[in-house]
Amino acid sequence: MRLVKFLSFLLVIITLSSCQSNNVTIKDEWSKYFKDNGVEGSFALYDNGHDQFDIYDLDRYKDSAYLPASTFKIVNSLIGIETGAIDNERMIIKWDGIHRRPEWDKDLTMEQAFKVSAVPYYQEVARRIGKDTMQNWLDTLHYGSTKITSKIDTFWLDNSLKITADEQLGLVKRLYFEQLPFQKRTINIVKKVMVQQQNSNYILAYKTGLGFDNGRPIGWVVGWIEENKHPYFFVLNIEGQPGKDISATRLKILNDILNNEGLFKGDK
Repeated sequence: MRLVKFLSFLLVIITLSSCQSNNVTIKDEWSKYFKDNGVEGSFALYDNGHDQFDIYDLDRYKDSAYLPASTFKIVNSLIGIETGAIDNERMIIKWDGIHRRPEWDKDLTMEQAFKVSAVPYYQEVARRIGKDTMQNWLDTLHYGSTKITSKIDTFWLDNSLKITADEQLGLVKRLYFEQLPFQKRTINIVKKVMVQQQNSNYILAYKTGLGFDNGRPIGWVVGWIEENKHPYFFVLNIEGQPGKDISATRLKILNDILNNEGLFKGDK
């Protein structure tokens, strides 16, 4: 376990140190996507083939940490499968009978719960994992602030745990390249359920997140787009005024930027 922790820490250092001034382009022109939608935020796109980062608001991207909200389902899934709390993506957890949202109010498989971002399903997964085991994995992964200072089934939703956009991008990059300290089967299941669109031109895989910090909505989209087996990793973090619904805004900004950068066409 000590060796696993050391290797995980080394991978974090390698990922973060790769973002140097000579391979970063500041994209101030991307500000229009945020202003036009009435939000603040940051966006980073990493072209793995050319080791090139394009980033809007570098300070926010590197230094500002926010609750991961439902993007934590990536890690919750990995730990759940690895520990046996989740058998596979077809494992059903029965609905507890409490009405929340129509898409949540039914028996769900892991894959279905991931796609509709069903909080109750993953709260049950976290309870089955247990606080000590979950904490050990957060420490091993150096995931964000690594803190569980509240309940085991809410800590990723209530600002107990926080993470930067830089750390989010590093996580999905290591997931894609199978560099995380999980079995290959575990990683492949999570990569599979993250795929949202797939056609002859591209594969688009991501997880969204939506939470609140002092009443202000915080939105995430983190993942990758692959064209011709060439991955581009991205992370979007946005913040709106209290009461603003930013659910659709997240994906609109993501799609607008990726389209503007010439992606989705299959010729990258």
